[in-house]
Amino acid sequence: MSAEERFLGLVLADPTVAAVLQRAPALGVGDWWLTAGLLFQTAWNALTGRPPGTGIRDADLVYLDPDPSWDAEDAVIRRGADLFAGLPVPVEIRNQGRVHLWYADRFGAAPPAPFRDCRQAIAAFEATCCAVGVTVDGDGPRLYAPHGLDDLLGLVVRPNPASPARRGTLEAKVARWRSVWPELTVLPRS
Repeated sequence: MSAEERFLGLVLADPTVAAVLQRAPALGVGDWWLTAGLLFQTAWNALTGRPPGTGIRDADLVYLDPDPSWDAEDAVIRRGADLFAGLPVPVEIRNQGRVHLWYADRFGAAPPAPFRDCRQAIAAFEATCCAVGVTVDGDGPRLYAPHGLDDLLGLVVRPNPASPARRGTLEAKVARWRSVWPELTVLPRS
């Protein structure tokens, strides 16, 4: 079994992941991806024998709309609130076409150049194990893992050298993750 098949088997078996992927096309946005925590933490739970949902705070759903206005993003967020109601975690919906507008204020680091697509945004996530996304099209689920799946499936947190995040933002997340998944191996930033 390939790493991709293994990973997809772990996450698609989770009812929350399955529900988000089933409902997301109804948002009516192009280039959308379920990303980050719900995916890698669901895999960590399965790999470490923890119950589904352990430690998972939300689901990140990203999309790219060339309209960078708050009004356009807010309209999608409001549609999503109804669409994803009743799930065990909130679904946080963000237009990756707006990231460069708020990144510096939120993370205290120079913002990335405007993203051309969601894949570019996913590739810049703070750790290689976080840089993963799943979407659904006519052929079924599709995975994007630009740094591979070895770190994620090996319970390794490796800082992503392509991430524009400042020192400290990943470390705060890692402290919380280690409190839930002490099996993690955390590598230092180079």
